[in-house]
Amino acid sequence: MLGLGTIAKKVFGTPNDRKVKSVRPLVEKINTLEPEFQTLSDEGIKEKTEELATRVQKGESLESVLVEAFANCREAAKRALGLRAFDVQLMGGIFLHQGNISEMKTGEGKTLVATFPAYLNALTGRGVHIVTVNDYLAKRDAEWMGKVYNALGLNVGVVYPFQEAEEKRAAYRADVTYATNNELGFDYLRDNMRNTIDDMMQRGHYFAIVDEVDSILIDEARTPLIISGPSEDRSELYVTLDKFIPELEEEHVKLDEKQRNATFTEAGNEFLEQRLLAAGILPEGQTLYDPESTTVVHHVTQALRAHKMFQKDQHYIVRNGEIILIDEFTGRMMPGRRLSDGLHQAIEAKEGVTIQPENVTLASVTFQNYFRLYEKLAGMTGTAATESEEFFDIYRLGVVEVPTNKPIARKDDHDQVYRTAREKYDAIVRRIKMANDKGQPILVGTTSIEKSEMLSEMLQKEKIEHNVLNARQHEKEAKIVADAGKPGAVTIATNMAGRGTDIQLGGNVEMTVMEALAADPDAHPDKLRAQIEAQHADEKTKVLEAGGLFVLATERHESRRIDNQLRGRSGRQGDPGRSSFYLSLEDDLMRIFGSDKLEKVLSSLGMKEGEAIIHPWVNKSLERAQAKVEGRNFDMRKQLLKFDDVMNDQRKVIFSQRLEIMEADDLEEIVQDMRHQVIDDLVDEFLPPKSYAEQWNIEGLYAAVLEKLGLDLPIIDWAKEDGVDQDEVRERLYSASDKHMAEKAEQFGPDTMRQIEKQFLLQTIDAKWREHLVTLEHLRSVIGFRGYAQRDPLSEYKSEAFTLFEALLNSLRSDVTQKLAQVRPMTEEEQAAMMRQIAERQAALNAPVESVVAKKPLIDGFDEADSSTWGNPGRNDPCPCGSGNKFKHCHGRLA
Repeated sequence: MLGLGTIAKKVFGTPNDRKVKSVRPLVEKINTLEPEFQTLSDEGIKEKTEELATRVQKGESLESVLVEAFANCREAAKRALGLRAFDVQLMGGIFLHQGNISEMKTGEGKTLVATFPAYLNALTGRGVHIVTVNDYLAKRDAEWMGKVYNALGLNVGVVYPFQEAEEKRAAYRADVTYATNNELGFDYLRDNMRNTIDDMMQRGHYFAIVDEVDSILIDEARTPLIISGPSEDRSELYVTLDKFIPELEEEHVKLDEKQRNATFTEAGNEFLEQRLLAAGILPEGQTLYDPESTTVVHHVTQALRAHKMFQKDQHYIVRNGEIILIDEFTGRMMPGRRLSDGLHQAIEAKEGVTIQPENVTLASVTFQNYFRLYEKLAGMTGTAATESEEFFDIYRLGVVEVPTNKPIARKDDHDQVYRTAREKYDAIVRRIKMANDKGQPILVGTTSIEKSEMLSEMLQKEKIEHNVLNARQHEKEAKIVADAGKPGAVTIATNMAGRGTDIQLGGNVEMTVMEALAADPDAHPDKLRAQIEAQHADEKTKVLEAGGLFVLATERHESRRIDNQLRGRSGRQGDPGRSSFYLSLEDDLMRIFGSDKLEKVLSSLGMKEGEAIIHPWVNKSLERAQAKVEGRNFDMRKQLLKFDDVMNDQRKVIFSQRLEIMEADDLEEIVQDMRHQVIDDLVDEFLPPKSYAEQWNIEGLYAAVLEKLGLDLPIIDWAKEDGVDQDEVRERLYSASDKHMAEKAEQFGPDTMRQIEKQFLLQTIDAKWREHLVTLEHLRSVIGFRGYAQRDPLSEYKSEAFTLFEALLNSLRSDVTQKLAQVRPMTEEEQAAMMRQIAERQAALNAPVESVVAKKPLIDGFDEADSSTWGNPGRNDPCPCGSGNKFKHCHGRLA
């Protein structure tokens, strides 16, 4: 019997159906205009852009020009790329323009979809950002879709790490800018640390289209972007503490895999205390529970987490003597990313590599708060519906499922659950062999590098040819994915989120053509393409006969989205395909989150060795476990955001103040107001309101005025005069300090004085903000304990953070006033000494690197003459010779 909800949906349609239906008239209007735009010359398309831009900039709404803009963009794409956008792609583009997430299945052409709303919104002249998950995709999409924008008369920029400043600034000034989420966030922070407007890169946050929106706005949302500077070196402490961890026994430690946390039991604390006292790390008579032991306890807990919660080749890899983190959602390496609070150093100590100093935060922002800066935000992905509540709650983004161009023909099998991991992997190898024998391409999804390499070894024993795609093969990513649809191809991949290259049955024609042209530049492109297309057509037929791409997952991820992303690689554009999940009771998700009931049922069935249970009920049970985990993760992210919002409000105030200071030509009035406020505070402190003259602390005021304002005034004599009250003292101090600063301005010259004021203000704001961030971090780490006193930690954090921010503003006024009071022109001797120092420093910088610092190779056994001893560094990695230069500028320089 059908439920009431199901009956209502049949009659009225779902909310999603209604949204899709609402844009169909617009798509029909765009189609009606197609013949008219086909008659335009190439120049006519560009003239149309100019006409539309003029209309928009004169006040016409984007909605009123949408139909013409989309029709113009479709025609330009057809001419530039040979791709005519399907109706569903136009729909996806309309939803993006409206500020939604367009959920479109893999292979539906999301890259082209983004050009439509990007073109329409670029007509405002305010710039559009298209956000991708890695630099390769940003560069590829900018070059590929750049042909469309150029045909429309727009210019395109791409932003990437280590880019020349002028090139990056030009990229941000372009009509459409492609960039990664990381680089956009870091540029925002860097811009708010610059000293002049001209040095800033970004020109505001108008409209962003985020590709793989679930990966960026949900999976990575918990990780703040941090710009940091080094602090004191504590490497000896990490190494010493690391030695204690292997000595711990089971009763010393409590592990919580659900929360990814490790703590010491009471017995563990006692054991540690004895070891730390014996090693001289804890002073005699001091216990771990004393406030003075906070730092040691923190570091020893991080050492424990490094050993118990972070596994090599799953959470990080060791490469060239460096710990490189792995993104758990995409399986990619994250060079340059470091864990905070000493955790990265603890992992370095565990692996015996060089320990880099800890860092202090100079500036930070979460992706959640960075992307909420945009006036309009939109996103694209193949899998967003399961997280629609979070998208709406945090970003006010609706999710619209866009229909596929052709019906999905993929078969999704029920999960197969085995008792042990060994039985599961034996079954997987048998299934791969079966698919391989009939020429069916198979994509095998694993959850870690370790598991992908273990499976690879099993396939090698069976002599099955295959490719492995994980963080170690990062550079060959696009090539491996492009070949994954060839007959009989076996590809093992750690994660398929945001890979960005379609798995096309029979192989990827474009990629093969590019490779062939690179190998033989003299070949005729058209003849070569025709030859390759014919070959791929034959191979596609073989693959279709074999049943299309088979996706085999070796485990379920804790998020349904990641499973759906993997599944969605098969069955693109109506192709046949199959997907199957092979699980065991020893899998992490089943072990940590699976219900005990499931295990009891499987045990009572008396399953034989190598037998699997296959039932829709198992699928439902697992999906419930996944939904539970997703809900818990959402709550964690929401809580994190509430705390970060407190800092974000303060960050906006500080950053907007900096911008005002940089934009201002004359800060004399602001500086004077600050100085007068400092005088008010001093008078109120030492000559309290409503007090008598004999209660005044005149000596204290005299000393404070000398220190803060640099003025030696007869304040003690003033107090003896008849009729002198607090207001009279205040006015005399105003007058004397204003006169003193006017004299300084004369000595330096008005223009120089204005520059000095600006630099002092910016430097002091930056220094105070850095200190404030550290204080807030410490406050965050202890505020949770207020819950034990029945007080809400968030409310406590808000009120204390506000008090700290007020203190920051007060000390800012005081510091700027004091620094400006002390500044004076240099004497000739001081100028000469400074010039000598600059010359010496310049000479040292220009000297050969060897003379400045003794080179120490990063790799043991490094031989300059033998490139096989150099390891396998990336182009932008440090050179293994130890020069400190990038590999591409040193031993990796192309001859």
